[in-house]
Amino acid sequence: MIDLRCGDCLQEMRKIPDKSIDLVLTDPPYELGFMGKSWDNTGIAYNPALWKEVLRVLKPGGHLLSFGGSRTYHRMACAIEDAGFEIRDQIMWVYGSGFPKSLNIGKAIDKLQGNKREIVGVGKSGKPKTHTSSLNMSQVKNNTFGGEFNISKGNSDWEGYGTSLKPAHEPIVVARKPLSEKTVVANILKWGVGGINIDDCRIKYTKDNPPIPQLAQGKTKINSDKSMYGGNSLLKSKTKCAVGGSLDGRFPANFIHDGSQEVVELFPNTKAGVAVRHNSGGNTFGGENKKPPMDDIGYGDSGSAARFFYCAKASKSERDRGCERNNHPTVKPLALMKYLVKLISREGQTVLDPFMGSGTTGVAAKELGRSFIGIEISPKYFEIAKRRIDNTMENLL
Repeated sequence: MIDLRCGDCLQEMRKIPDKSIDLVLTDPPYELGFMGKSWDNTGIAYNPALWKEVLRVLKPGGHLLSFGGSRTYHRMACAIEDAGFEIRDQIMWVYGSGFPKSLNIGKAIDKLQGNKREIVGVGKSGKPKTHTSSLNMSQVKNNTFGGEFNISKGNSDWEGYGTSLKPAHEPIVVARKPLSEKTVVANILKWGVGGINIDDCRIKYTKDNPPIPQLAQGKTKINSDKSMYGGNSLLKSKTKCAVGGSLDGRFPANFIHDGSQEVVELFPNTKAGVAVRHNSGGNTFGGENKKPPMDDIGYGDSGSAARFFYCAKASKSERDRGCERNNHPTVKPLALMKYLVKLISREGQTVLDPFMGSGTTGVAAKELGRSFIGIEISPKYFEIAKRRIDNTMENLL
């Protein structure tokens, strides 16, 4: 089922029955006045009335995942909590393609005082990625993406100073509607929501970076059958997995990156070891002084620590798929939205996006076999979303 609505999200959500939605996944305005757009300066994301409607339509135990801006996330999160949600976590979406909106103070002072600046080189503007959330406004207005510009240097005491940092992350609030039952299990059995899909969202191993399970002392070495990446495996069937882990992949974290060189280079090279969590009742192996079995020591793999986290790479063609040109300025990668849909919902369930934009959440939901309700106030963006989602449905036939 696909239900697309062009209109105000508060009014349209009032038409949705109580306790009928399994997941709300949305990217609301960050209230920054982004690119001079009126829709990004209404205060709607700070309005508890909005999130109360979201709370009403969600099933008990249903989750809300909502993107926010690094400067304004706290106000949105407080409004969500004030509406009655439990804040369960925060997922950090980290990328390498943000554009700083920073005033060059040294250059501005030289312009004000009439000082001459030395040309020291030539720079080239790149084309923004599909998930760019903060663009350099002068580049947007003058359409200089892909063009060249002079790099200059002045001599004032304020040369090299600016007014903001380069945006490289967006927080995602993970909130849950309170359970109606006494336990999570009872709630899930009644409503079908309340849990997180751990195994289907594990960070997969690759042939270039496989796990290396440790063998117990005295055991015969097991043949390293690489069919564990696709078929049956002796290694998988005969070797115990690491503590808290699985040979199907690493436990999903509340950190997602885009795999860009800029981001991956920030991670150190590490060797994986075992993580043993202790509590007052002893350790996780059944006794106060017992040690973990040798074949549960860990995988022993090494490499960039980026391997511990899910990498959501954007396709080059996904933005304009199904339409001539998608000019929405804050399109998220489809891989990211599919991961989030899969993390919280199950096949056949219903996903709601009250700020549909150009429809990436709808595309993700449809590709994963979910029903989708999308609301978008802008007729222009609504038509783009409709074409993209219709194109997805045609391709799935």
